[in-house]
Amino acid sequence: MHQVIQYCTASDGVRLAYSVIGKGTPIVRIPHWFAHLEYDLEGPIFRHQILGLAHHHSLLRYDARGMGLSQRDVTDMSFDRQVEDLETVVDSAGLERFVLVGLSQGGAVAIAYASRHPERLTHLIIYGAFARGLLHRENLEKQKQILELSRALVREGWGSDQVSYREFFTSQFIPAGAIEHHRWLNDIQRIAATPEVAEQVLCTTAGTNVVDLLPTVRVPTLVMHSRGDLRQPFSLGQEIAAGIPGAKFVPLESRNHIILADESANRQFFDAIAAFLGDRRIRGTLPGTATLKERVQRIIVAIERNWLTKTIVILAAFAAATVSFVQLFRLLRN
Repeated sequence: MHQVIQYCTASDGVRLAYSVIGKGTPIVRIPHWFAHLEYDLEGPIFRHQILGLAHHHSLLRYDARGMGLSQRDVTDMSFDRQVEDLETVVDSAGLERFVLVGLSQGGAVAIAYASRHPERLTHLIIYGAFARGLLHRENLEKQKQILELSRALVREGWGSDQVSYREFFTSQFIPAGAIEHHRWLNDIQRIAATPEVAEQVLCTTAGTNVVDLLPTVRVPTLVMHSRGDLRQPFSLGQEIAAGIPGAKFVPLESRNHIILADESANRQFFDAIAAFLGDRRIRGTLPGTATLKERVQRIIVAIERNWLTKTIVILAAFAAATVSFVQLFRLLRN
């Protein structure tokens, strides 16, 4: 889908980039830790989700302050600023009522906005989110240690190709991802934000607490969460669903914090949204996922590579055996 980048200005003068793709009733998708309006549409991590949400709707996305195409040199990365930025973007786009989608730490922003502006929302969708950050969870000392370790790894290894740093992030966000997913995750870190900004966002997220706002949300709400999510445990999604009156909760069968295109949870995700919004289910291949032909081609390539590897190993073993036989023959003749 073609997108046109537009800009608006927050109350403190920070420039925010946003775009709208698709046609239909509006959906607004709140940005998360690493996001970029252009690159998210090109990579294998978020493209399928963006195209899926835009299948029946016009989808508004924006880059958070300090990240992506929005203004990078910012000092205030506070939670309240994040909520105000959402207010600025939807007002600038001229949206009166819309569906709001909050993923990961964007879920807390969505909850705060829904509490303040229920008249602006038709529906609220929250996925892989939490109401309380690390510093507001049980076993505070342990959570502080986790935060300090995370901060150190972000400072030293944000977007790094070193295995030790890379596995820290990929094992939490996409443990079931392929090599291409892991590589893209590293690339988008470098592209989306500096280590300094990433650390600031991490600290703001850790200090977030919107638990008291949950009972004040009076908007039809759908909460989804992966059962095996390592980044944000399943219980955090359950807490949100239990706290918002009348919220519907849908568990997703995945180990990933970020649902990937070709896993069954992606179909669960969009079927749940369609049922919740009253849309037609997306039939056949989901947007942004591999077609049957492409899957077959991947399998064939994998088999060919596997057999090529085995053939090379066999030939190498045969060559080694031949050399050994010749050497033995020469020794016996002597």
